[in-house]
Amino acid sequence: MKTDQVNPTAIAPFVRCALGCINREYPHVHFYGLSEETDLVPHRQLNPAFYGCLDWHSAVHNHWLLVRVMRCFPRVEFREEAREKVSENLTPEAIAQEADYLKDRPEFECPYGLAWLLQLTAELRGWNDSQGKQWGEILQPLEEVAVNNLRQWLLDLAFPNRSGTHIQTAFAMGLIWDWSKTTDNQDLAGLLKERAKMFYHGDRNYPLDIEPLGCDFLSPTLAEADLMRRFLDAENFANWLGEFLPNIPETPEIDWLSPVIPSNPTDYQQSHFDGLNLSRAWMLEGIIAGLPPDDRRINSLQAVAAVHRRVGLKPVSLCDYAGSHWLGSFAVYLLTQRGLR
Repeated sequence: MKTDQVNPTAIAPFVRCALGCINREYPHVHFYGLSEETDLVPHRQLNPAFYGCLDWHSAVHNHWLLVRVMRCFPRVEFREEAREKVSENLTPEAIAQEADYLKDRPEFECPYGLAWLLQLTAELRGWNDSQGKQWGEILQPLEEVAVNNLRQWLLDLAFPNRSGTHIQTAFAMGLIWDWSKTTDNQDLAGLLKERAKMFYHGDRNYPLDIEPLGCDFLSPTLAEADLMRRFLDAENFANWLGEFLPNIPETPEIDWLSPVIPSNPTDYQQSHFDGLNLSRAWMLEGIIAGLPPDDRRINSLQAVAAVHRRVGLKPVSLCDYAGSHWLGSFAVYLLTQRGLR
């Protein structure tokens, strides 16, 4: 699907959520160490750019959402409001303080939040807009620190994290890889390729049927496959996928992966399942894109992706801040095919 085939009214609810939360300080969740009582200070003082949306990473990918929408839909009615909101936060002073904060805390938001930060800077690089270029220049010091922290994370990583939440390795590596291709960062791209081969190339017979694990918003299995299609050519990826997930049917009528519906949309952990449906949909579409066009599993993969897309784009958790502070980014990522473009 091309972005000109997406009706802007479909993204409007998600944009409204982003506009309503990137400057909303509370409720807030923040994870950082305290050495003494004086270390306990309001998060707005520590992170003056990305203080909203419950947590730092959600604030980052909601800024990405607004930039992505402005770039893909240049005539949307909320364009000027989005520009104003983003400009309030992306100032040289605020970003300099964010960069200093990350320098002193290399583990902070690593890898998930930092990977989303690179998505934001990659989006700005690809946008032919004078204000967007200015924001990109302002973000450059923070981007440099994030890249250094992520590179060290990859060098130190002995085993991949195979969970379905923020610390999962495969999803973050996919976002970082896409940034490295945008910036032609050969050093980081080479390290990512080396780690992907070491962590995942030998995986066989993965148990997709045990998912979701707890409160996943990412599928460990599909995220891994969506990562590997970035590194392998179509024929090799098809062979790898056949050994990794040998039970993908060739008949689309077979129900082999169903969406997960939260029973309590106000529960912050259960809201993750709405995000799981969205991320499964785009990961399945990524897997399809990596296969040869005549692969006999494509029809089945398309059918499952379509079901997850349909359910995911009507998230029950959007009615509460538990879901509204972050789900819009996942919906826009899916709708605009960010992982494929």
